[in-house]
Amino acid sequence: MCFLVLLHLDSSQLLDVYMYFLFFLSFVGAMVNPGHKLWVLKEKKKPKRELEDPLVVFGWDVMLMILNHLDARSLALSLMVSRSWHGVASSDDAIWAKKSRILKEDLWDHSWEFHFKKSAPGYWLNLDPYWKGTRPLMRRYFHPDGSQTTDPDDKVWGGHECCYTIVTSLLGDGKIREHYVRISRWPQMSISRKRDWGWKMSNHL
Repeated sequence: MCFLVLLHLDSSQLLDVYMYFLFFLSFVGAMVNPGHKLWVLKEKKKPKRELEDPLVVFGWDVMLMILNHLDARSLALSLMVSRSWHGVASSDDAIWAKKSRILKEDLWDHSWEFHFKKSAPGYWLNLDPYWKGTRPLMRRYFHPDGSQTTDPDDKVWGGHECCYTIVTSLLGDGKIREHYVRISRWPQMSISRKRDWGWKMSNHL
């Protein structure tokens, strides 16, 4: 099945997939056997071949290209592989700047758990499973057409139509000045990363 997928890629894409595959193997090898050789490929009736560290094989510049295409969580994990990898991954601020901006795809690809802050009025807290200690938690779903929905039995949702947009403004040097999500006419949702590099959005009423 994997080879059928790869047949639809051009030569440059195949190289990207191959390099990412090497990256993945090296990372797993480093985590499973710290301090040992990263990986060993066994072939029948042939001498063992060592799969070298991709940083050694491809060099600094190519590794930066690979890291630039990783998601934020994988990029953060690459910092722990070795001192050399940490040096590459932390050398380019532009890579990390991209990971601090949420994209529409980041909103679409999973459901979002929702709860009120403790400072919310008691009426809303009493409807919130998070504060009542019950399950399941309320969820919100973002869709590619710009709409947002929730589960049918959500007691907070008023059944009204809801839409969202991502707002980003940049300074002259390309740094982010403002970056937030606007849901209908509610106060803007500030965006931040959690410790596991997932996303968190919050606002103040």
